Amino acid sequence: MTTDCRRLAAEATGLLRRLIATPSVSRDEKAAADIIEQFMEDRAMSPRREANNVWAVAPGHDDSRPTLLLNAHIDTVKPVASWTRDPFCPTVEGGRLYGLGSNDCGGGLVSLLATYSAMARAPRAYNLVCLASAEEEVSGADGISRALPLLPRIDVAIVGEPTGMQPAIAEKGLMVVDAVARGRSGHAARAEGVNAIYKAIDDIAWLRSHRFGRVSPLLGPTLATVTVIDAGTQHNVVPDECRFTIDVRSNELYTNAELLDELRAGMGSELTPRSTRLGSSAIDPAHPLVERCRAMGMVPFGSPTLSDQALMPFPSMKLGPGDSARSHSADEYIALDEIASAIETYTQLLDGLRL
Repeated sequence: MTTDCRRLAAEATGLLRRLIATPSVSRDEKAAADIIEQFMEDRAMSPRREANNVWAVAPGHDDSRPTLLLNAHIDTVKPVASWTRDPFCPTVEGGRLYGLGSNDCGGGLVSLLATYSAMARAPRAYNLVCLASAEEEVSGADGISRALPLLPRIDVAIVGEPTGMQPAIAEKGLMVVDAVARGRSGHAARAEGVNAIYKAIDDIAWLRSHRFGRVSPLLGPTLATVTVIDAGTQHNVVPDECRFTIDVRSNELYTNAELLDELRAGMGSELTPRSTRLGSSAIDPAHPLVERCRAMGMVPFGSPTLSDQALMPFPSMKLGPGDSARSHSADEYIALDEIASAIETYTQLLDGLRL
């Protein structure tokens, strides 16, 4: 590892410690965004900001060249109750930095910021933009969707989600569907009415056995899972309504609208999607960015988890330090050598890249 990479890794780790110590749960990221903005200011990156989204455009931007976006998110989920240490106290033990957001996706965020600081003024055949975005964990309106219209035209993006520094060239989408089975109330002692729970059970049984026909070689089958159910008011009243929630994870072979039509065709309950905008995303396996990864010995794969890629109207792939299995879990951590290795890999990937 070069001296520059060691210095960048030390700076990145210091920044991550400050971010861990600054709670930044989705929609409450201002203090963390302030830290990132000041970090960029201190390094003459000329940051720009919209709400809690902070970005920089590398000097010499030329609209005739393609533009690469480096992106990772600032916000975290709320800490789960099973943490055995203070989630907001950055602690290094055994080469691991523990703290909320360290893995998802603080490690990727600070590694990309460090890489951008090293590459912003280097000769390149493409433009470079670095964006630290808000509200990723909730796909909020004041996150990347608010920032993207203010950026230069983007041609392709690297998203710093934890992938073990292997390129995730496709990811599943998400559609949350609220279902209502309707019956007719009556007295339980007389077997009166139409039990909405039984109607819901029929639909849930159908959903449990249903298989969506198009299976992706990268992402596998689309999955639909009932995750919440609620019905009834008291023990002696036949319920006239049963509500349940379906979590749908789409592959790139379906749109969410197609999946909703298929569910409605097979189920009797009223189905209302909360949103259909978070579709599956993928980048062409032959894209120069993916080919460059392969040439460096990386192995493309498909990711089951959603990210801000779902809101990007241009090709993108996930590539970041850490392990997705650590995300949203108690005692979350990132290994210090994962940050250092990520900076080295990002720098090698970007150096001489042609898009």
